[in-house]
Amino acid sequence: MSSEWSRVQLGSLIKHKKGFAFKSKDYLDKGIPVIRVSNFTEDSISDKNLKYVSKEIAAANGDVELCQDDIVIATVGSWPNNPESVVGRTICVPSWAKKALMNQNSVIIRAKSMSEIDQKFIYYQLKGEKFSQHVISKAQGSANQASITLESIFSYELSWPLEDERKAVVEVLSGFDKRITLHRQMNVTLEAIAQSLFKSWFIDFDPVRAKAEGRLAEGIDAKTAALFPDAFEETELGSVPHGWCITTLDNAYEINPARRLKKGERSAFLDMANVPVRGHHPEVIIYREVGSGSKFINGDTLLARITPCLQNGKTAYVDFLSDNQVGWGSTEFVVLRPKLPLPLYHGYLLSRHNPFREFAIKSMSGTSGRQRIQNDVLGRYPVVVPSRNVAEKFGEIVTMIQQKITENSKQAKVLADLRDTLLPHLISGELQIPVERVTSEHVK
Repeated sequence: MSSEWSRVQLGSLIKHKKGFAFKSKDYLDKGIPVIRVSNFTEDSISDKNLKYVSKEIAAANGDVELCQDDIVIATVGSWPNNPESVVGRTICVPSWAKKALMNQNSVIIRAKSMSEIDQKFIYYQLKGEKFSQHVISKAQGSANQASITLESIFSYELSWPLEDERKAVVEVLSGFDKRITLHRQMNVTLEAIAQSLFKSWFIDFDPVRAKAEGRLAEGIDAKTAALFPDAFEETELGSVPHGWCITTLDNAYEINPARRLKKGERSAFLDMANVPVRGHHPEVIIYREVGSGSKFINGDTLLARITPCLQNGKTAYVDFLSDNQVGWGSTEFVVLRPKLPLPLYHGYLLSRHNPFREFAIKSMSGTSGRQRIQNDVLGRYPVVVPSRNVAEKFGEIVTMIQQKITENSKQAKVLADLRDTLLPHLISGELQIPVERVTSEHVK
């Protein structure tokens, strides 16, 4: 029963280390990664826009080296009720980030017991709404910037049942997390396959080069290979496969095409905060009365046009609307839609292609901190348009991948919602789990 669970202060259960204030002059393009609060996602760490330091500086600051499953709490940032909340945000260090270093405005937390179960039970306690409310009540600062002291964090009281009960709760919640992680990892793999195919066919022209050399390109069958030409021709914009053309983005795409929505009616809304930095599928879509903003339909790609969102990788593919529905969102989107014969998902894959993103970033102008893509400059980006048969075959393949990614994302969202619904009841003891029967099968 929850009434039998003891209450203990966080500070009595953990040891901690504050992040280190690395100097910007020491940052390098490669080396040992430094994790900043700006790299935090909702519950993990993004590998986008990392900073790095030398091995020598890392060795001198080894006490802020992260371990897998470390808990890290942001101590400075915007208020917790802000959509871009940072202060109080609590993440669990993923395996790839072990050995990375933690920057300032954060605190690293580890269970004194060194027990994996205790570490995870503490983490789940800090992911609950009660801890968020605790942060709101204790944080101080201006309207745009808040901070919380370590004393305030460590004063938070956790429910602390017996070890077997802690283990039972952790096994159920970890079961959800493992399934969610599996879906997300599958999506990373699927998107990598689609990106590799995009590059192979339309950047490196591998099937054409292979055919010109009298061989079959890796990964395609003879029927698909027959769709490609076996020679190149020169154009004003460069060499392309025979019969294909190379043109500019504003010729191959619609850029910010006109969409109609009446002001005041309610429609699906996507704000910049919920646009993913990796993967095409946003997790949170709300309904809001239409105001000023970009308009889009299924099949459009949304590219962040403002700094630092563009540099951070914020990009989405619209496949979350109903048929014939028009959605709307931030004014800071560039809406891209390929023209035939290019398939719709070509827009998303192009927008994730590094040379395209670098071109878009170089096109930006404006005052420091508020730079935006210039559409006329972006429109000059060269795009290879293949034959209709090749475009249709590519579309057939990548559409299946896109649909599977969307399905995985939806399943992960269902699991995450169920986990978040159960979490406060499990960590408070309101929902009892038969200790002798608990296994990860509960979430299969």
